[in-house]
Amino acid sequence: IVHFYFPLNVHVYLTIYTISLGSFQTTNTGQLASIENCLSRLNDISYDALSEKNKSTYLVLKDSLELSLEGAPYTLYQEPLSPLTGIQSQLPILLSEYTFHDKSDIRTYLSLLETIPAYFDSLIQFEKAKSDAGLFLPSYTADTLIEECQSFINLDSNNYLYSSFEDRISSVKGISEDKKKQYILQNNKFIANYIFPAYEKLIDTLKELKDTGKNSLGLCGLPDGTSYYEYLVKCETGSDRSISEIETLIRNQIREDLVYIQEILESSEYTVSTDTALQNSDPKAILNNLKDNLDGLYPSAPDVQVDVKYVQPEMERYLSPAFYMIPAIDLTSQNTIYINPGHLPDDLELYTTLAHEAYPGHLYQNVYYASTNPSPIRSLIDCGGYTEGWAVYAEMTSYYFTEMEKPQAALLQHNASVMLGLYALADIGIHYNGWTMMDTISFFRDFGITDNDTIRQIYELIIGDPANYLKYYVGYAEFLQLKRDCIIEWGKDFSQERFHKAVLDAGPMPFYILRKIVLK
Repeated sequence: IVHFYFPLNVHVYLTIYTISLGSFQTTNTGQLASIENCLSRLNDISYDALSEKNKSTYLVLKDSLELSLEGAPYTLYQEPLSPLTGIQSQLPILLSEYTFHDKSDIRTYLSLLETIPAYFDSLIQFEKAKSDAGLFLPSYTADTLIEECQSFINLDSNNYLYSSFEDRISSVKGISEDKKKQYILQNNKFIANYIFPAYEKLIDTLKELKDTGKNSLGLCGLPDGTSYYEYLVKCETGSDRSISEIETLIRNQIREDLVYIQEILESSEYTVSTDTALQNSDPKAILNNLKDNLDGLYPSAPDVQVDVKYVQPEMERYLSPAFYMIPAIDLTSQNTIYINPGHLPDDLELYTTLAHEAYPGHLYQNVYYASTNPSPIRSLIDCGGYTEGWAVYAEMTSYYFTEMEKPQAALLQHNASVMLGLYALADIGIHYNGWTMMDTISFFRDFGITDNDTIRQIYELIIGDPANYLKYYVGYAEFLQLKRDCIIEWGKDFSQERFHKAVLDAGPMPFYILRKIVLK
């Protein structure tokens, strides 16, 4: 921090920053010192003297720092490369959504492209350090990543990084057409000279290292892997329950869902239809329908612009079914959702997926919380259990917004909940209990899922992204449990809107903090 003295009538604007994507570190010495210093300064602050808003920020920040301190010994256990959600798939999308307001933004973007080779070099050194420590990922995961990176390069001149740049620069004012053409040529050159070679170098490294992984099982097959998984689950879910308690929570929710399913199927009053076609399957129409259904159930949120985009066909198999791009902290009115048609087989799946990503899911939660004027630091702290748990909760709610009759909606909703719960149990089985492929096949067969190829895909996805499914399902189950507690605690004063407002006003945070704030 640099302090300057100026006369009171002088306004000075300073822009001091380094254009960089950061880097991957293989040691934790600097990290430990930084965290300890931050915690020391935080502990010097009187918690009791803070406002209620700042008390929440204090608790969330302290929890984040303490978790980071706890996780410092596991630096090399982290995996920035994973199918669907790794750096190799996320970075191009983030670059394609980089917003241009003026020519300085364009210059910053192009400067970022120049740093990508160094960024990938640090990633490569990180993966080599993992390999030397016996912590490299399984060979079949490496093969998947190699294939994904190669497909991205094979797009060549059809790559969306070319077209998206031209689209974004076209609307920037104050730049001549000749200058825009120069920027476009420079962008094309940088993609060819910096991005593609970085991906090629990563491919070569993955090919070199792919057979050095010493563990073909889950995290529990690594030294201290079980302890790391316990830490990772706490970080990802925001739950302070032990692994056995989480497993009980999941099984209880699955059992409850199965009872509902059985009651619906045994009812003689209604024959469940298998037709899930909607009257209007246009994404914009679905978003409007979802938004209209919020009245009376959720607090109102600011009106925003939503752009719906589609994943490039060649990359459909390597990206999630849909994803919401978190907007800039100072421009939450501009929102983007990507749809991946390759992973959305029918109208209903599109509808519930948009509920997860938009209303009342990620988009709504982000925009609503931003409207409460939270402390800016809250936007830097990741609380995946809250955000993804809320989105799953929203997704499950949306079944009842469709034109389907309630028994059919209930059947499909509880079935979707069961399926996600099974993935979460498999995550624990694979990474904590050491399930093999055959164990996983046996587990899913008990629930009527018998296609071995499908189960293999599930197994490999879970191996490549530990605790990911727990983040979604445990977060969802924690919200349901908190809701039950609020019904008991608030009695006749309980309402859906009051509950939703309470958790949305609190904002993303671990559930062991959220529970105290909401029930208080």
